[in-house]
Amino acid sequence: MKRFYKEVSVAAGINGFAVLLDGKPVKTPGRRALALPTQTLAEAIAVEWQSQGAEINVLTMPLLRLANTVIDGVALNPGGVVAAILRFGENDLLCYRAHQPPDLAARQAQGWDPLLDWVRQRHGATMRVAEGLGHVDQLPDALGALRQALDEFDPFTLAALHVIASITGSAVLALAVAEGFIPGGYAFQLSRIDENYQAEKWGEDIEAQKRASALAHELDKAVELIAAVR
Repeated sequence: MKRFYKEVSVAAGINGFAVLLDGKPVKTPGRRALALPTQTLAEAIAVEWQSQGAEINVLTMPLLRLANTVIDGVALNPGGVVAAILRFGENDLLCYRAHQPPDLAARQAQGWDPLLDWVRQRHGATMRVAEGLGHVDQLPDALGALRQALDEFDPFTLAALHVIASITGSAVLALAVAEGFIPGGYAFQLSRIDENYQAEKWGEDIEAQKRASALAHELDKAVELIAAVR
């Protein structure tokens, strides 16, 4: 789509902050008002619009896409998003450990055990851990504690949590990032202990590196969204 506007601005309204293109408010793909909860988020999305060239490329506007997802979807069904995040908790990456080789198992324990300790102490969620290829069912009390924690978040933060959990394979990592226990970049590295170990042993794969870089950028934008709505 060709760029059709010259000026981008932000205005406060009854339902939040709006992004204006030549004075006209932006709408979501679902034709709802792009009503944003904070001026910080509105200004960040305004920068995305202002940064477009002669052609508009929505793929270069990650915060706008996340906000659209929230307004057209998450806000209408937050419980469904909580359930989707919990599915990562049911099979949380941090709960599946290598038996061999010992140095990989040690890296996993060193990186992941503090997060499991944190979620147990902070939220009362005692996650069960399995070694090898076996599956472990998480106890209902643990999943209930995770659900209770997730239910406290606003739709924008929930959307970001879902992105982080999807990328890392861990509801615990997503929750730790959202609550400021660890930064997003560190969560991404913790989620890639296995991949990084294999790369050290067998060498880097260029395409895998590109995919990892794209995922890291997507996770960073989710973290930016969390910060912008606070």
